[in-house]
Amino acid sequence: MNSFRTRLTIIMITLIGLSVLAAGLFMGKTFKNNHLDALQDNMVREMRIILDQMEWRDGTPEELYGYYTQEAQRLKKITDSRVTFINGSGVVLGDSDHDPETMDNHLQRAEVQEAEKSGVGRSIRRSDTIDQNLLYVAMLVDPKQPDAGIIRLSLSLKEVDESITRIWTTLLVGLLILFVVAVFISFRVARGLTRPLEQITRVSKRIKNLDYRARVSVKGHDEIGELGLAINAMADGLQVQMERIHQNESQLASVLDNMIDGVMMIDRDGSIVLMNRCAEEMLGISSKELVGRHYLEAKQQYELLQIIQDGLERKEHLREEITFYFPEERLLDLNLVPIFQDEEFGGVLLVLQDVSAIRRLERMRSEFVANVSHELKTPITAVKGFAETLLGGAVDDPETARSFLQIIFDESDRLNRLIGDILELSKIESRRIPLQFSPVELSSFIDKSIKLMSAEAARKHIVVSLKAEPGIYAEADEDRLRQIIMNLLANGISYTPEGGHVTIVVRPVAGTRYVSDGEDYDHIRISISDSGIGIPKKDLPRIFERFYRVDKARSRGSGGTGLGLSIVKHLVELHKGSITVESTVGVGSTFTIVLPVLQ
Repeated sequence: MNSFRTRLTIIMITLIGLSVLAAGLFMGKTFKNNHLDALQDNMVREMRIILDQMEWRDGTPEELYGYYTQEAQRLKKITDSRVTFINGSGVVLGDSDHDPETMDNHLQRAEVQEAEKSGVGRSIRRSDTIDQNLLYVAMLVDPKQPDAGIIRLSLSLKEVDESITRIWTTLLVGLLILFVVAVFISFRVARGLTRPLEQITRVSKRIKNLDYRARVSVKGHDEIGELGLAINAMADGLQVQMERIHQNESQLASVLDNMIDGVMMIDRDGSIVLMNRCAEEMLGISSKELVGRHYLEAKQQYELLQIIQDGLERKEHLREEITFYFPEERLLDLNLVPIFQDEEFGGVLLVLQDVSAIRRLERMRSEFVANVSHELKTPITAVKGFAETLLGGAVDDPETARSFLQIIFDESDRLNRLIGDILELSKIESRRIPLQFSPVELSSFIDKSIKLMSAEAARKHIVVSLKAEPGIYAEADEDRLRQIIMNLLANGISYTPEGGHVTIVVRPVAGTRYVSDGEDYDHIRISISDSGIGIPKKDLPRIFERFYRVDKARSRGSGGTGLGLSIVKHLVELHKGSITVESTVGVGSTFTIVLPVLQ
């Protein structure tokens, strides 16, 4: 912008200088011409006076040299000008400064020729004799006779040249002063013009660098002011649009980052354009490393790269389920959707959905149906078989009939318990059972539960003990909490050999540590340990599944339905608690329940 200001200043100074110079030349030339015209008029008047006062004689040059020379010299003293008399043939008859006999013919002199044509002639020539410019004015003696004689006066232009020189000196000094003033004024004018433009340029650069808060300070209402207002209006519009774009981008980024499905966008050249956080977790790759690079650099398994390649080539929707083993084993449902922009193929959008849990639930549902069918079929088959035997004649044998009827009763009772547990589990899983929370004093509450199981424990000579300080409370649904304790006690007694022991320990917890008497606590930890057969390590992750049994033969022999631990887990979760298990084969198992004090 400074160079523009300099150029503008130079242009303005040049224009002013040229204007002043042209005006000076015009004034100088006009002054000189006017001065010469005035001199010519004076000289013409003098020549007319001379002709009026003297006698013009005719004759040969030799006869007239003396007369005209004497007259010329006399007139010079009066007019202070050089006087020359010339006949019609151009011969000089007399001259005030030179011998006329030695002078050249003057017929071809410019002033003489002009005088013969128009009566008066004028020319300016430099005199070699006196080394000065002279003004020559010639006039016909008798304008009516073209061949008449000519009188000529010549006057030195030294004074005129000195006057012109003084004018030029004045003009040059004035021009120099005007230049200085013009430089100052031009600089101020250029600065006044360029400062708003500089500000507009700075604001435009800031807007180009995405600073949409930049504004032009408008001080006038001229064209530059209107330009500044237009820039400000443009910046306002851009700021609003960019804020809207940033808001939309932020919302889109938030949506993408919080989606439970992975999203990856690949352009038609195969470069990865976008990846959300879920896609990074599913594929075990970082978007920072791959965005902007080719999808083949992802170094994923062949099936994924192949479906991307097929989608880019076929430009149609593709769907596939692939098992991934890195970073962890999971089943992903891949949907590859082509992207078209103005009917032009722009790439593909890959959507990854983790269906491992869904497929696991479907498998569990199938297993549940199969297990339910199997569990229901066993007692029904037994009932049907023994009923057919009785109908076949065994009813006539009282002892056999009684034995068969007892078996039919036991299987019917087992079938009833199974159906009851299935219905109970269904209600719990669907959260259709409202819990009635109330303060429960755990020491007395668990002691009552132990007494209810005392008969079964006594039959196997199993000792059940409780370690709990009195006064420990927790908010819980008494019926459901008793169901939890009873199921775990029943499991412990069932899988503990005769003569074993089952221990229940209740302790208050604050954070992750046990607390002493009088301290505040926020959770209760209930541990139920037995000295039973234990659970193999490989089976621990699945023991809370429905119908899952570690030892199926022994479980059926104990009368269990395989749903007890699943019911316990769901009831604990309804109390916003957690349950874990630790077990060693041949040593025993410990189930630990952690419940919040306040619901």
